Amino acid sequence: MSWLGAGLGAGFGFMFGGPIGAALGAWVGSSFGSSLQQRLGKAASALSRDGAQTIFIVTLFSMLAKMAKADGLVSKAEVQLIEGFIQNNLRLGKEERKHAIRIFENAKTDKYSIYDYAKQYRQLVRDQAMRELVYRLLFAVAYADGELHASEEEILRRITTDLGLHESLFAAMQNEFGRHGGNPVADLEQHYGVLGCTPETSDKELKLAYRRKAAEYHPDKIASKGLPEEFMRHAEDQMKSVTVAYEAIVEARKHKAKVVS
Repeated sequence: MSWLGAGLGAGFGFMFGGPIGAALGAWVGSSFGSSLQQRLGKAASALSRDGAQTIFIVTLFSMLAKMAKADGLVSKAEVQLIEGFIQNNLRLGKEERKHAIRIFENAKTDKYSIYDYAKQYRQLVRDQAMRELVYRLLFAVAYADGELHASEEEILRRITTDLGLHESLFAAMQNEFGRHGGNPVADLEQHYGVLGCTPETSDKELKLAYRRKAAEYHPDKIASKGLPEEFMRHAEDQMKSVTVAYEAIVEARKHKAKVVS
């Protein structure tokens, strides 16, 4: 399965400005030649499924390049880390890996920031589940070496706003990837953040919020949004986080009710 090839083969009927458009044009130009780039540059229509899939990939690997360059220089170790992430975590094939690295390399030297990419992706992709998956993948790469560096932490804290996500997701993800849990009160706040709820949310509304999130991350729903099959495991991980959050809140509420009674 070639996700980028699928997008092109389907007609790839869109092109736009901004960082994602520039990254897309740079990749197309370097991989397929200027004639195709010019043809794509004249197209302007709604995103198709394959187009949305390609947008996801181009945005993700461009943002990963910015993350790697957060400390001012992309080191050999960071490139190896990204390549390892592509091969081991995403399990991309040889052709897909080549395209991903090309996108990554192009984005290292463009004029845009990671926040520019995040803001445009939010505008293009209204689906919160897809934006949360991009955030999860950024976290996965940041923690690929076993720790979260100061420059990476700054990005991950700030970029929630640009992606249109609740700021509490940072703490929830850090708790999951860094295993920094242990404070029941703080953990419960993070669980509420995952579901987009608060302690004041009624039991009925809490259950509805959980069902909505569960539906968003159902494998069939995610696949219909254009997520390549190599990324499905990360969607499943996000679904687990949603379930853990809901069950923890329900259990905490039951315990509180017993104490009160």
